[in-house]
Amino acid sequence: MANLTAFRLVIAGCALISGLVLNGLTAWWLLRLASRNASPLYREYRLWAIGIAVLIVILTASGGGYLTYLGMRDPAHLPDSLSMIVASFMLLLPFAVTVAGRRMAGMGGIIPVDEPAHKEKSPSRRGALGRRT
Repeated sequence: MANLTAFRLVIAGCALISGLVLNGLTAWWLLRLASRNASPLYREYRLWAIGIAVLIVILTASGGGYLTYLGMRDPAHLPDSLSMIVASFMLLLPFAVTVAGRRMAGMGGIIPVDEPAHKEKSPSRRGALGRRT
């Protein structure tokens, strides 16, 4: 336990980087989804949307890193419950945001499924040409 301070810093740094990557990828996906589904609104407020997304990603990642650092302060109680809760939250947050974003966009859950068989597909180009002759 002589190196606990250095270990705390390394683990907190890893939690920060992990939060930046996972939350950043989720935010990037949500911004792409917004640009596709709400083009005029997204074009008008693009810089605001990107700025808010960056701010949220930085705040959640730094909060996760800091709380992980705080959770490892007592060498007699490792792993601390605070660290475990924060780590679980930081891992589940991107998945929860992705599921919520997909449901709001009408895309279903995380795993894409095929369309039901009773929905009609648009006529193919070949079928349309065959009818004209």
